[in-house]
Amino acid sequence: MKAVKIISFGGVEGLEVVNAPDVPEPTADRVRVRVHAAGLNRADILQRLGRYPAPPGYPEDIPGMEFAGEVESTGEDARAWNVGDRVFGITGGGAHAEYVTVPESTLARVPDNLNWVEAASVPEVFMTAHDALFTQCRLQVGERVLIHAAGSGVGTAASQLVKAAGAVAYGTSRTLEKLERAKQFGLSESIAVGNDPSVFADAVEKWTDGAGVNVVLDLVGAAYLKPNLDALATRGRLIFVGTTSGSKAEIDYGIVMRKRLRVMGTSLRTRSTEEKATATRLFAQHVVPLLANGAVRPVLDSVFRIEGVREAHKRIESNESFGKVVLTID
Repeated sequence: MKAVKIISFGGVEGLEVVNAPDVPEPTADRVRVRVHAAGLNRADILQRLGRYPAPPGYPEDIPGMEFAGEVESTGEDARAWNVGDRVFGITGGGAHAEYVTVPESTLARVPDNLNWVEAASVPEVFMTAHDALFTQCRLQVGERVLIHAAGSGVGTAASQLVKAAGAVAYGTSRTLEKLERAKQFGLSESIAVGNDPSVFADAVEKWTDGAGVNVVLDLVGAAYLKPNLDALATRGRLIFVGTTSGSKAEIDYGIVMRKRLRVMGTSLRTRSTEEKATATRLFAQHVVPLLANGAVRPVLDSVFRIEGVREAHKRIESNESFGKVVLTID
């Protein structure tokens, strides 16, 4: 099968499109999917650099964590899917290839109004945002949410889900240009942070008349920790989703205790199959209908054929992308 392979860790020259061994035929509850398009994520960049190895049981040298395609065959115990069904889902790795074999419980049905490219841009970002906001942070109607990196794939997904749930979304980004584009996805207020993250805590105080936000969805990491704590309301929840600014910071226990805050982290990739199945089931129940009726929609930056994977990686590394970068696999 055709696949992206990491020949050597480092720059994009370490990526090649090769004829790799076929994935296993499905047995038990497994499903083999013919992949038509696959999303590219920052985690794939880190894997190429040698900084984020695939979890045990997944290919070490074929990246890719989300895909959209048709069911090609099923194991003897699989009951949920038929050959030819249009599906999308997440996996621990190996999705930048013509085929993946995955548990049937980690697949969801692609709505009829989405094409392959649109479908491939959905699973990782919408599942991550939905799980973080509603499963982990238990977001309620009317609550206020601060979303960092609001122009990213997870950021634009989160903004839309917050609005659809009847909550209020605020956003930050390093650049004003991305925020201007992100406003259409449901942001009530936003601020360009630049190199001074302390500014958003002051902005939140103004936007909320001093009440603070109930939830902070942090895709940036260490540099934002102190202003995050300052921006949170009493009994607020802070969830870490990304660490682009680093993973180590000093925390003020006094603020956490005084405000009775909850601080948590999340990652879909390293979860067990059972946990991924639960996240997929909730995504299928709550998000897929919103995609089908147009209440939320994928946000697409650019599309590359699989042979252009090096340019696709460069696009994400440029930090100029807005929304998802997708690979198509003919």
